[in-house]
Amino acid sequence: MTLGVLLMAYGTPRRTEEVAAYYTHMRGGRPPSPERLAELQRRYAAIGGQSPLFQITQAQAAGLQAALDGRRPGRFQVATGMKHAAPFIEEAVPALLAQGVSAVVGLVLAPHYSALSVGQYHQRAAAAVDRATPGLPYLPVRSWHLAPAFLDVLATRVGDTLAQLPAPEREEALVVFSAHSLPTRTRAMGDPYPDQVAETGAAVAARVGLARWTTAWQSASTTGEPWLGPDLLEVIGAAREQGRPAVVSCPCGFTADHLEILYDIDIQAQAAARRLGVRLLRTPSPNADPDFCGALADVVEQAAA
Repeated sequence: MTLGVLLMAYGTPRRTEEVAAYYTHMRGGRPPSPERLAELQRRYAAIGGQSPLFQITQAQAAGLQAALDGRRPGRFQVATGMKHAAPFIEEAVPALLAQGVSAVVGLVLAPHYSALSVGQYHQRAAAAVDRATPGLPYLPVRSWHLAPAFLDVLATRVGDTLAQLPAPEREEALVVFSAHSLPTRTRAMGDPYPDQVAETGAAVAARVGLARWTTAWQSASTTGEPWLGPDLLEVIGAAREQGRPAVVSCPCGFTADHLEILYDIDIQAQAAARRLGVRLLRTPSPNADPDFCGALADVVEQAAA
């Protein structure tokens, strides 16, 4: 029997002219204001005109397929589905089921669970599976933030990035583990997301033997309600006040280069750090690294078992 693997990601506009439709979909059908749209287009222009997320997601899916085939040839069939761009989750599911799979493992390319993020992917995927083939098992992976091979990937990147600093700066540097901010009501909901991000940071810090590390939030939206903090920029400012010469940013909540990495950290946070006289280094994103794809394969096999 072949098991389907629905690998899900946020999605991204692939051309400038798709930005408006993409953000309208993100906002539940409400178009962004002309001012907001112009700012978004400016950010995409600043990273080269488009995000590489679609191509990276496809490479991650191919890497996951290769890793699974290397262990269990013919056992798994991987397909990708996006939350806010084509191929949408609802389009990917029927195509995957047409391969004759006996069940579907749902895996979101975000390691930490929140009902406001990962939970929504699984709701849509499960509904699509049930519409296409009622009764077919859907196996959701809620979170994989402590998957050992994933932690190893992050720990290697943190260690390698710290090694780029001169010894005096390395000894005093602050490592910041960040994830996408969410509304603070997630805490009142008992959502595990904030705790899981902290657990990932603690596990990686233990592997590397970090003396100075913390967590932060980034890329909060302006929705009129409070979002989780402190923001990454605030943490960089606090590091400066504490006399830290360098900050290593490990965006552990993200698995690929995209706007929140290439603009929010590499441009916006980097500019803030320069103004403060703090050296800011970022760990490379996992992207389609074979070790990371192997970590995803571990997660899929555990779910399938």
